Amino acid sequence: MKAAPIQPDFTHEDAALARGALIVAGVDEVGRGPLAGPVTAAAVVLNPNRIPEGLRDSKRLTARARTTLAATIEDMAIASSVAHASVDEIDALNILQASHLAMRRALVGLSPPADHALIDGNRLPGDLPCPAETLVKGDARCLSIAAASILAKVARDRIMAELARDWPGYGWERNAGYPAPTHLAALKRLGVTPHHRRSFAPVRNILCEEN
Repeated sequence: MKAAPIQPDFTHEDAALARGALIVAGVDEVGRGPLAGPVTAAAVVLNPNRIPEGLRDSKRLTARARTTLAATIEDMAIASSVAHASVDEIDALNILQASHLAMRRALVGLSPPADHALIDGNRLPGDLPCPAETLVKGDARCLSIAAASILAKVARDRIMAELARDWPGYGWERNAGYPAPTHLAALKRLGVTPHHRRSFAPVRNILCEEN
């Protein structure tokens, strides 16, 4: 029998608070895999007395549920912030460093500022504005990171839907810039846009063919 999915809880936030932290933020990013668009990060400081119901890894939620929860998170959280790293920054820095840049920007954008951060993943970004720790699969285990994953996903999906109106044919309103078959076919048919990541192999290969 398949095991039930892990449900995120407030254990890691409570542990940080017990060690003396006063404002603990969860941080997550979305958009490392797409061929187009920014990488987006969010930071969220949940109120332990007002945690929205239904928080979980954004990948386990429908688009409608994510949108509804994002509004609730922004309304009930002590603080939240969303930030991005652009396509140019992704190409200049590489996707890992660009995602870390977006995380730093999200943390810096919090008001009040966090004094401890829980970062999804196994690599700690440098130059963070507060002490932090990583948490592998944090979006599935930690409520604050789950909340951040939802805000980041909803914000980035909106950006890609807006870009899709200006650049029709690539299906970004459905694939969010990921290398879906329709997106790859459109790249070959329509060519590379200013919003494509030129450092990513499928895009770079098409540019090489054109040259």
